[in-house]
Amino acid sequence: MTGPTDLPTLPGNRHAGLLDAARQLQDRTVELRRAVHRHPEQGLQLPRTQAAIRAALADLPIELTDGRSTTSLTGVLRGARPGPAVLLRADMDALPLTEDTGLEFSSEIDGSMHACGHDTHVAMLASAARLLSERVDDLAGSVVFMFQPGEEGLHGARHMIHEGVLDAAGTRVTRAFGLHTIANSPSGVLQVRGGPMMASADTFSVEVTGRGGHGSAPHDAIDPVPAAAAMVSALQTMVTRRISVFEPAVVSVTRVQAGTTTNIIPETAVLEGTIRTLSESTRSFVREELPKVCEAVGAAHGCRVSAGVDPGYPTTVNDPAVAAEVLSLGAEVLGADNVEELATPIMGAEDFSYVLQRIPGTFAFIGAREPGADPATTEDNHSNRVKFHEPAMAAGVAMYTAFALDALR
Repeated sequence: MTGPTDLPTLPGNRHAGLLDAARQLQDRTVELRRAVHRHPEQGLQLPRTQAAIRAALADLPIELTDGRSTTSLTGVLRGARPGPAVLLRADMDALPLTEDTGLEFSSEIDGSMHACGHDTHVAMLASAARLLSERVDDLAGSVVFMFQPGEEGLHGARHMIHEGVLDAAGTRVTRAFGLHTIANSPSGVLQVRGGPMMASADTFSVEVTGRGGHGSAPHDAIDPVPAAAAMVSALQTMVTRRISVFEPAVVSVTRVQAGTTTNIIPETAVLEGTIRTLSESTRSFVREELPKVCEAVGAAHGCRVSAGVDPGYPTTVNDPAVAAEVLSLGAEVLGADNVEELATPIMGAEDFSYVLQRIPGTFAFIGAREPGADPATTEDNHSNRVKFHEPAMAAGVAMYTAFALDALR
């Protein structure tokens, strides 16, 4: 769903003017986004990014605290009146890609790129912090700003939770909100749903050991390759025959490695891949059954098998009531035609899930596809040619701001 971005204010709109206010900050938002984009940093240690955010917030009445184990940054804005605390989150790490967009502000770091839009998240949250600082008299409580490193597989949210981000205001936050720009959804459109929003993500590794030999005499060897190939099929059968069709699960073998040349039967073969589910019960079942399936198939081929599952991010589950509030806010702030309730979850994963396990909240998407671009050919997140429509960031700034104002009114 898409629509115009200049819809008239709805009657009785509590947040009239927020989108216009966000647009007035667009130059500042773009400036920070591009500065971070030019100098992407990966992982849990992002000192240059942290410094850029600190500088952007330096003139605001926000208490800033650096992370101890990582270069996270936590800000607290205290409202004019007492009340609860809410959390707004932006992740800030890049991906190991060499950029090929041709943008004037392309990455200046070889092998590192903001291909998932985390640079836009940083810029949107910093500008939302400015709008909220200008409206501190409207806040009955505190806003916690969570600038998080290490979202791309390194559990950065867990580090920040361990170091107390949920209690940074002196009291446990009661609501949490995260946003993510999506390169191939209509620009400025908010997308959200209650319940499971994104999948869990675990990885698995299977080593199959047989006995090597000459390629011309397989009867004198124990070939691990047919065993590994049978495991690939068996894992797909496990998903389709052991798990209900109403319980989504994805098991993808994404790496197969065996052998060194054409006339040698290798001693070992290795399979690796990913597991995606939308419930903890299905996740537990797959994690328990996958090694059993591989070991049984290996035994049938006379091979030894070592199989294990490495736990990753849990399912991102939006609180239904908070998600409904965000949908309503989106209609007020962005216009009803720029809000979409997603019918199904996304099978990608997100470590904001750790926050939502502890705090009622929601995670939502902001579309950032260039107007007029063909969805069939538009590069998506994690492509080294992905581009994000920068005017869409104003919608994110306005939604961050509206969420805090609404929760602390």
